[in-house]
Amino acid sequence: MTTHKTQKNASKPLKTLLASAALWAVSGAAMADITIGVSLPLTGPASGLGIPMGNAIKLWPTSIAGEKLNVIVLDDATDPTKGVQNAQRFVTQDKADIVMGSAATPVAIAMSDTVAAASTPHFMFSPAVLQAGKDAWAFRLPQSNAVMSHALLGHMKKLGVKSVGFLGYTDAYGESWLKDFQAEAAKVAPEIKIIATERFARSDTSVTAQALKLVSANPDAMLIVASGSGAAMPHKAVVERGYKGKIYQTHAAATRDLMRIGGKDVEGAYVVSGPAVIGEQLPESHPSKKVALDFVQKYEKAYGAGSRNQFAGHAYDAALVLEKVIPVALKKGKPGTPEFRAALKDAVETMGRTVVSHGVLNYAKDNHWGFTTETGVILKVVNGDWKVE
Repeated sequence: MTTHKTQKNASKPLKTLLASAALWAVSGAAMADITIGVSLPLTGPASGLGIPMGNAIKLWPTSIAGEKLNVIVLDDATDPTKGVQNAQRFVTQDKADIVMGSAATPVAIAMSDTVAAASTPHFMFSPAVLQAGKDAWAFRLPQSNAVMSHALLGHMKKLGVKSVGFLGYTDAYGESWLKDFQAEAAKVAPEIKIIATERFARSDTSVTAQALKLVSANPDAMLIVASGSGAAMPHKAVVERGYKGKIYQTHAAATRDLMRIGGKDVEGAYVVSGPAVIGEQLPESHPSKKVALDFVQKYEKAYGAGSRNQFAGHAYDAALVLEKVIPVALKKGKPGTPEFRAALKDAVETMGRTVVSHGVLNYAKDNHWGFTTETGVILKVVNGDWKVE
């Protein structure tokens, strides 16, 4: 298994760091390890995203291109301040060659300045939107909200939806979805309009007032923008207030937590997702079918039938990207050096068409999002399981 150091408190990382320093003092070979610092929400509101990612990372290869992977996983507790602390430790103490995370969008955004200032590649595990010119070192592993909006709008158009009620997080994930959905609608489905908008915090335990306002607006469809287990509560709220229309969820809700917590109230829900979680239902012609099936087989062998997860798929895909770019970067620099980090960035930007479990990536110098508009699939909750529309 890959070398992992999952830590959740301040004292333990210090002890581990001192122990590692002692080992390095007696073994120069350890200095050649490729160090990857990963910040995940293993606790807090976004833990439903971080835990499966952490599980998938445990299945990564132990080495790539003959170089050992030294993977350090820290809990950011879905807290931007903690995420920044983790990022600072990765780039200063651990001298990480790559930083990954967070799965929580506000945390990933908060981390980005620290990682970029260290000229270190940053693989974001969320569709985090950064200010123009700020993402030179940041690459997203999940699909962009614009790409997923494209898939949602296509489905809504097919079903004749004209009006949409929006119920989303107050944070960067919710706001970027609102902006990207409206921008994409203006391009591909101008007849579809958001007629009512309500927001809530990730930590809220009730959205009764917001649900009442949205149900009274009586849109053709509701778009709920939430993540993991937190996506079930607002969904149930609008159903319990008597809403009978179509309800859509984003790719952050493509987990079985939605069905586990939502129960019968989420039956018939539409959820946009990458293809990783439904490999068996993909046509043979789909480029990701083989890779998605490989992800499902490996993940469920380790964690049980039905444990597959959208976010675990992104962590699986991260390893595929590493296997492609590390051998290229090693030709230009040694792990632990600025030259190697710069070479990794260049290798990602020039790696070309790369099939992963969630679709096809094709990063470029001016495109750090990777996925194209063909990547999104619409899943429907049918009898407590996913069915591709």
